[in-house]
Amino acid sequence: MIPFSILDLSPVPQGATAADALRNSRDLAQHAEVWGYNRFWLAEHHNMPGIASAATSVVIGHVAGGTKTIRVGSGGIMLPNHAPLVIAEQFGTLASLYPGRIDLGLGRAPGTDQPTAHALRRNIASASDNFPQDVEELQSYFEPASPNQRIRAVPGTGLRVPIWLLGSSLFSAQLAAELGLPFAFASHFAPADMLRALQLYRAQFKPSRQLDRPYTMLGLNAIVAETDVQARYLFSSVQQAFTNLRRGTPGQIPPPINDIDSYWSPAEKDSASQTLLCSVVGSPETAERRLLSFLDVTQPDEIITTAHIFDHSARLRSFELLAKIRVRLASPEPQHATSAASSANPA
Repeated sequence: MIPFSILDLSPVPQGATAADALRNSRDLAQHAEVWGYNRFWLAEHHNMPGIASAATSVVIGHVAGGTKTIRVGSGGIMLPNHAPLVIAEQFGTLASLYPGRIDLGLGRAPGTDQPTAHALRRNIASASDNFPQDVEELQSYFEPASPNQRIRAVPGTGLRVPIWLLGSSLFSAQLAAELGLPFAFASHFAPADMLRALQLYRAQFKPSRQLDRPYTMLGLNAIVAETDVQARYLFSSVQQAFTNLRRGTPGQIPPPINDIDSYWSPAEKDSASQTLLCSVVGSPETAERRLLSFLDVTQPDEIITTAHIFDHSARLRSFELLAKIRVRLASPEPQHATSAASSANPA
């Protein structure tokens, strides 16, 4: 029974506010908990009009405070933007408030453009170069304090908050393997290196205190509706948003349109199609077939799905239908090669 999780960016639809988006994120998490999703992660992005989760640890607290059992975490915190001690204190606080439910996923990219990255951290280039050392420093703050330790994360010391490494290239796959950490690959927007990254991570993995064998989670765009036509219509908001980003005009989540080909050029269509290659879009029957194909090829231990759907009620319905697909896939009848999920879940 492979776990399904949700990656949320608190999307802001056109005409809505960040407050609306944050309420919607909490509402989605509450439903996801009932539907059996494993985790609800939020992502750090900055200077993006369509994303309200920039203060990621604050939003995690907002979501965790409105739920009871689902794991809540970051997918991820962009560590080059922060001093490791600050993140240790923030997530130590979250883990103290919501024990046993907080995940800390870490990324190496700034999650924004270069001018904004400079405004966040000033020396962003050197911070990115120091990512491996910063990860290890952050890990050390969650260990029990030694008698002569001068700097401690309070709260945080001794809590051993589960750390994940996130990536869209081979670098983080190799680092996650070296440190013995679970690895989440951003295949929902960067599929090109997915299979190579998985192979490297699994081949080079070294057991650690946190994890005794490799554990992989893959990002997947998933939009499910009653019919294929309706799902493709909802997906057009995602396609427009990626096209706008490539054009250098990011904005709020646009409403769906019937004729996406009238919106973009052939070159933009090709670029978006490559970027969004790992997407499951369709009716429950279509989505299930495509999901099975994705799982059979990649063999992940968990998938984390995302859906930038303009209408919140349609977004809820999509995740509800996807949860029902998972229930069918978990039935006793053998349906695909990934039916036995890893017992090494770093949950």
